[in-house]
Amino acid sequence: MRNSELAQGVMLARVLYGERASTWWDGRVRGDLRARLRLGEGRADPYPLYEQLRARGPMVATRQGSWQTVDHHVCREVLRSRTFGVVGVEGTPHPDDLPDVDLSFLGKNPPDHTRLRRLAAPAFSPRMMGRYTGLVDRTLDRLVENVCARGTFDLVDDLAAPLPIIVITEMLGVPLEDQRTFQQHGVALGSALDGLHSLRHAREVMAAVAMLETMFEGLFALREREPADDLVSTLVAARGDRIRPEELAPLCSLLLVAGFETTVNLIGNAALALLAHPDQWDLLRADPDLAGACVEETLRWDPPVHETGRIAFQDQQIGGVTVRKDQWVFTLIGGANRDPDVFPDPARYDITRYAEGAQSGVRSAGTPAGEHLAFSGGIHYCIGAPLARMEATRALRTIAERLPTLHRVGPVTRRRSVTIRGPRHVPVAV
Repeated sequence: MRNSELAQGVMLARVLYGERASTWWDGRVRGDLRARLRLGEGRADPYPLYEQLRARGPMVATRQGSWQTVDHHVCREVLRSRTFGVVGVEGTPHPDDLPDVDLSFLGKNPPDHTRLRRLAAPAFSPRMMGRYTGLVDRTLDRLVENVCARGTFDLVDDLAAPLPIIVITEMLGVPLEDQRTFQQHGVALGSALDGLHSLRHAREVMAAVAMLETMFEGLFALREREPADDLVSTLVAARGDRIRPEELAPLCSLLLVAGFETTVNLIGNAALALLAHPDQWDLLRADPDLAGACVEETLRWDPPVHETGRIAFQDQQIGGVTVRKDQWVFTLIGGANRDPDVFPDPARYDITRYAEGAQSGVRSAGTPAGEHLAFSGGIHYCIGAPLARMEATRALRTIAERLPTLHRVGPVTRRRSVTIRGPRHVPVAV
């Protein structure tokens, strides 16, 4: 067993450090834009690189034989097309997928994707959003009281992160005494959504996967004995024809991670954008009803998710090129959301852009022409979008009303990530 684990470690090390060396060479020596997006310059500010890609046309070939695009119309077409999927016809996985990590319906095509998504979808309905607004408001009240008493705090650790974590664990039905442990393992798993960075990181992620599976199995047994009004109880009751026993833990782990990753980064990105644009911060403070519009503009201007990939099921024409069967197309959502053919003055952060109809903080699924693609599109449109919008809207409204003197007091630390974009630490004071 030890020899087998050692061999796996050696193989993983070769892959990880080989990819790192290849990315550095392609980016620094060959000037490959996809590789540069994965280096320090791309993580710090990918938008100039997106504009360089845009200048090369709707579809740009990568050195690895795939395609990438920042064109809004092409991205929307690919994301909505049934001739693309997240897994190849022959089971070819996404090139960035983690070994031995089941991402539930996030990494599946229909019919499995449809079956599993339908089980979770009712928990994110507009009716359920009304049910959770009280919990969100009570949580925000408590968090704001705590930070006001301190004066100086970390916007992410003390406000943006605790809110969605409390809500998603409550939604799942995690007992109060276990919520912090679920949070720690969920954060570790979420850190791998952009790939593995080192052998140590790989060990941490795999340990988190194992611990979450064990903890969820315990929760499943509890809810089988003592059903409650929560999502885990609903899923346990559906065990059998609708969901296989081995699918339960991956589905709940995905919902746990997705339930806070997007919202944490959305609130963090919005706060950074507002503090960097005092005129917009003044607008929101003067009219907190603009909070929903602020969420939408942040989703467009600096979204939490910047990239998603689709693999072609057949040869087809997209964006003026022929995409062959089993070729990947990487839709760079962060770039598509600043497409000047769709958004006037796209580099300008303007929270009045979505003012009309955005105040509620809840929009229907889909991405009609002219709207941002922050939550993807088609059958893989983010299932948690209504929850993320509601939480972020109420958080920004609360910040504008109760923390109007908020300002930065130290350097921002960003996530070491390309796919997921957001701050890790934002020192602020009131």
